[in-house]
Formats: sequence, C-alpha cells, structure tokens
Amino acid sequence: MPKLQVVDTRGKEVGEIELSEEVFGIQPNEAVLHEAVKMQRASMRLGTHAVKNRSAVRGGGRKPRRQKGTGMARQGSIRAPQWVGGGVVFGPTPRSYAFKLPKKVRRLAIKSALSSKVKDSEVIVLDELKLDQPKTKEMVQILQQIGADHKALIVTKDLEEKAVLASRNIPGVKMIPADGINVLDVLSYDKVVFTRGALQQIEEVLG
Repeated sequence: MPKLQVVDTRGKEVGEIELSEEVFGIQPNEAVLHEAVKMQRASMRLGTHAVKNRSAVRGGGRKPRRQKGTGMARQGSIRAPQWVGGGVVFGPTPRSYAFKLPKKVRRLAIKSALSSKVKDSEVIVLDELKLDQPKTKEMVQILQQIGADHKALIVTKDLEEKAVLASRNIPGVKMIPADGINVLDVLSYDKVVFTRGALQQIEEVLG
C-alpha cells in the first residue's frame, strides 16, 4: 500500500497514512484518462454556434427576374446560397457536444488520475484545514509552508466557508469537496492537497 506523510498547516509532519491500493496504487490507464478528459471538456462546450440558412435570412421573397428570355441563369431568390448575402448551406447549428462514459470507466479514470499523482509525488496530505479568519494572506502562507504554493487543488471533506473565502482569490488555486473530485481537475494542477477526511471519504466511495 502507498504511504504518505501527513503534515499540519505549518508543514510539520504529524503522522503517516496508508492509502488504499485499489484507489491510489493502480497502474494508470492513459487511454481511459484521455477519454475522461475529452468527455469533461466536451460537456463544457456551449454549442451555441449558429448561422442563418436560406429560410432565416431576411428578404428574397420576390423572384429577382423572369424565368426566361434574359440570357442569364434562372433565379428564384436573392437569398439563395450562391448570392452574396444569401443563406449558408450546412452551417453550424446549436447542439450539445456532451457524451457519457460507462460508470466503471469513469471510476477507473479517477483512480488512474489519483494513482498517477501519488506515483509522481504530487499529493500532499493535510491533517486538517481550519482558519481563524477568512484571510487570503493566511491561506497563501499555509500553501507555502506545505509546498503547494503554485498550481494547487485543495480537496476537503466539507467546504469550510472561511477556507473557501481565503482561497478563491489566489491565482492557480482551487478548492473542491471530496464528492466533487474529477479527472480534469486532478490532472490540471501541479499539486493535489487532501485533508484526512477527504481521503477517507474518497476511499469509501471508490474502494
């Protein structure tokens, strides 16, 4: 089983924790990780792109010229696609890009993401995260002391209001609850900081 040191908010070791082999010690599946990231990014796309087709362009109700006798090609509307200002053929229309992966694949993806972070020594376990005041300066100091002062994802069992307020203005730092952990966030940050409670909850759900 993988073992990690537990630190307090001052960066001092206060113990050791054994991680679940099933959740944090598997061989990462890169293909599944790719699919999971693609799924999340696809669901984030708005898909609001749209163009006007022939029926949506204003005007063009009258036939521009008579059918025969002019020596020119027959035309039925000045809003046909071949005219400047006409409608667009087969243009983009509003749609959803979202797709779903099977539940087992999604679980394997998050386990692979967590295991890869442990393997690369990019996981920090915090005994607990409690602030006396919701001050950004205090949160910055904590992150510096535990070695997560750059891009850091903080995962807690429950979102404490003071910690959320103190961290939301720090560039490159994001705080999420344990039940909201996802592949894209885990892979996007240099360090992932877990509290003891968050780790236990994740192991209960994924184990």
